[in-house]
Amino acid sequence: MKKVLSVLMVFAAVCSLMFANGTGESSGTSKQKLLQLNVAYMPNYASLCTIVAADRMGYFAQEGLAVSLVEFADGPTEISAMESGSIDVAYIGPGAHKLCINGRAKIFALDHVGTADAIIARKSHGITTPADLKGKVVGYASGTSSETILQLTLEKAGLTMKDIKAIEMDASGLTSAMTSGSLDACAAWSPSTTTIMDILGKDSFVLSNNLTFSDHFASMCSWIVMDKYYQQHADIILRFTRALYKGMDYRTSNIEQTSKWVAEKMGADYKSVYAQRGDGQWITGKTLVNQVKDGTVKKLYEVQKTAFGDQVNQKADISDYVLFTNMLDAAK
Repeated sequence: MKKVLSVLMVFAAVCSLMFANGTGESSGTSKQKLLQLNVAYMPNYASLCTIVAADRMGYFAQEGLAVSLVEFADGPTEISAMESGSIDVAYIGPGAHKLCINGRAKIFALDHVGTADAIIARKSHGITTPADLKGKVVGYASGTSSETILQLTLEKAGLTMKDIKAIEMDASGLTSAMTSGSLDACAAWSPSTTTIMDILGKDSFVLSNNLTFSDHFASMCSWIVMDKYYQQHADIILRFTRALYKGMDYRTSNIEQTSKWVAEKMGADYKSVYAQRGDGQWITGKTLVNQVKDGTVKKLYEVQKTAFGDQVNQKADISDYVLFTNMLDAAK
């Protein structure tokens, strides 16, 4: 009897370990250990909607991946972190694509075409047209889409950076400087644009946004990786992209739920995040693949490169820094 009891106790202990592990399997055959990736993002809906949806829906886990999201203020800072090895992949806005064209990173997936950048001015400071920026104090974040849209706006008015009092500052300082009145105008992106306009109310005036220049500048927002990492881990990037495609599908048809998840991640209220849903042209994974196949995506990146002018290496071939093969293979 004692021998039988001993056997039963051992059996019970084994069962306890099995169920403590969350499955009916033993610890040696339990859930596959997920590969951890450090992923850089910026605190807005456009940057987070795809990856948060993919994460919450378990799409990364299905690919054997786990993501650790790390917040950054802008794309150039993200790329510096990737070069140091602390970040594996990152989401960037339009401005940071200059660094990709110049060889510092590879684009492995398009996320969307953005509509969130804008030049906001204070009407009480005598600004209602781009030409009125001459001699005014204008804040911008160097190397980002903020600088890009400012330059495009000045060019449209026949001005250059030398014609304004340009104040370079980090992204977090633009909102406070603009709302305090120390700036006459600023070049910002979402959610700062919404915050500034809400605070200034009728005194705010949008001089331009992405759509103003849609005929000759594509505000691409993409996922990037260091070339060295890709060469060593192309399979990981492929799996990551497959999960992204599913996240793109989900965010496109479930905006309200996605907004709730993004709000939770940002620690922001749902209303302010939901208001950012118009900050991009959201497409599904299938649409992206079709647009890669028919050349639309390549054309958009070409238009973007051309618009950057002498800020980038115009001789760079699009296929040198955009991994179209990865985008296509992820759909197989």
